[in-house]
Amino acid sequence: MTGATLEHPSLRTVPDRCEHQPAIDALRAALNAALFGKEQVVELVLACLLARGHLLFDDLPGLGKTTLAKALAHAVGGRFARVQCTPDLLPTDVTGFSIFNQQSREFEFQAGPVFSDVLLADEINRATPRTQSALFEAMAERQVSIDGNSRQLSDTFFVIATQNPVESHGAYPLPEAQLDRFAMKLRIGYPDRASELAMLAAQVGGERKRREAPLPVVTPTQLRHLQEHVAGVAVSPIVAEYLVDLAQATRCHPQVTLGLSPRGVLTWQRVAQARAHLAGRDFVTPDDIQDVALPVLEVRLGGEFDAAEPLVRQIIESVAVPVLGVKSERRKS
Repeated sequence: MTGATLEHPSLRTVPDRCEHQPAIDALRAALNAALFGKEQVVELVLACLLARGHLLFDDLPGLGKTTLAKALAHAVGGRFARVQCTPDLLPTDVTGFSIFNQQSREFEFQAGPVFSDVLLADEINRATPRTQSALFEAMAERQVSIDGNSRQLSDTFFVIATQNPVESHGAYPLPEAQLDRFAMKLRIGYPDRASELAMLAAQVGGERKRREAPLPVVTPTQLRHLQEHVAGVAVSPIVAEYLVDLAQATRCHPQVTLGLSPRGVLTWQRVAQARAHLAGRDFVTPDDIQDVALPVLEVRLGGEFDAAEPLVRQIIESVAVPVLGVKSERRKS
């Protein structure tokens, strides 16, 4: 692919502040208050949420994943549920089950934790494949089939799953089909010194305040409107071609045995649209595609390689970057 130039009307005007900006700023502030010094992680979490994807954290314990999930649920005014995955966890422990009521002489449905707005599946790779598969339909269709009936989940149903990359005893690696249901894989990592000191200072004398649940900053209806707006962010034909060329490059790379699927391409585009919206633009640039490439590709590329970051960099550098009708933040070739 050679460099190309496109003039597009929407590229000539970048709005200073869109109507949704106050809600975005409020969500940012709420998550950054819960997770000290991880602004870039917060941006990617928001991009995943606005793209209506699901998120996999591959990280060590104690770095704030549960805190972040709870803060997100409170911020969007949603219901939070947590599942601690273990080998004896059953699919019905996730989806729910029907129980016979002796008084009414009827079966009554007891909803499982998937009937929430934000579900934290902690250490998902410790659940058996059968239980892991219970989340397939919920994540893909936002519904579950129980006793022959389909039950709808929340429109904003969002899964945050975690797995410990160090301990492998008693773990069941997630199959490729399950991984492809996640929009991205992230790591929080250790905080820097200043952030860790700020975290300690915030806790001293503030135990009562810490236990109080923060007030929602957006409603579920506002979140749905944000997600609908993100889905309408413009993707010019030349940017779409760039994305497809990158996808084909993953399928041709000698170290990759499982390239990007068409579903993965659609996910990459949605996340890039969310990234553009968070940057205050109503159109996607090649920079947006590149900015979310690593978390989107790392969760779904299979092959013989030690680290995903150098591989993703090779794939991006192998495809010429189209030149749009505005000056982008950076250019790679």
